[in-house]
Amino acid sequence: MRRGSFKDDTVDYAAVGATQAPDLMHFPPERSIPAEQSWRIGSGEKRFHGASETLLSWTAQRGAGLALTDVRPASGPMYSGVSFDADGTPIAPSRAEADLRYDADGTPYVAPGTTIRVHGRVGGMRADAELRVIFTIDEPRRVGFALGTVGDSVVSGEESFMIEWYDNDQVWFTVRAFDAPTSLLYRALPALTRRRRRELFSRYLRAISPLYNTPA
Repeated sequence: MRRGSFKDDTVDYAAVGATQAPDLMHFPPERSIPAEQSWRIGSGEKRFHGASETLLSWTAQRGAGLALTDVRPASGPMYSGVSFDADGTPIAPSRAEADLRYDADGTPYVAPGTTIRVHGRVGGMRADAELRVIFTIDEPRRVGFALGTVGDSVVSGEESFMIEWYDNDQVWFTVRAFDAPTSLLYRALPALTRRRRRELFSRYLRAISPLYNTPA
């Protein structure tokens, strides 16, 4: 797992990387609402690599109806962090460095330390925010990353996106998140945070899963 150095700006919450905690759903960061959902999106190596490429080119965010602007790769040096297994035991970093890649529109792919701005609406409410890539994971059977809020969002927190290719050949897409309401409306009505998260999860699945992307 690789993390950004946070030299230029920082996220607006303390529990950085907590979406990787095995007990997130039982012990979320203070005042935050946790969420987690997994979907089987196919099987086999081809499906895994295809979904991974799709994920790292910001397709989940764009497919959720969010417009990406001001995509800024990290300006400072990056460092390797550690990843954790299901029991919370540290394991070796997946890779020391990553070559910066670009999509057909010239937008940089997901990379540790990259900062982006998103604009859109979810459930009729604005979903504008500045976000930073907290870490990326690039392993033979697991690829993903996490985004943390830097500012301008109605919630403060983190969400992670993982594509995993299991030993039984199944490929799964998992999204985990924790949100602490920051706007007055969301603090007064916590149900709005849960509704917003459910809608985002549904949109992410539709963006990544071939069940929704394959023409009839």
